Amino acid sequence: MTQASKVAIVTGAGSGIGRAATLALVKDGFAVALAGRRKDALDETARLAGGTTLGVPTDVAEEIGRAHV
Repeated sequence: MTQASKVAIVTGAGSGIGRAATLALVKDGFAVALAGRRKDALDETARLAGGTTLGVPTDVAEEIGRAHV
């Protein structure tokens, strides 16, 4: 797998384990889609991570939220 093809989706990326997972994945060269309910928290995670990220404010507990991711 090449660096350019490493992509991950992290739910709960705005804080806690989700944020830690995002930071580790970006450090390892992944492009990461950040899913979570609070846009401000996703933006902060993206800022901390650097790299290639995309924030997707959504609630994956809801069916419509899962469709956004």
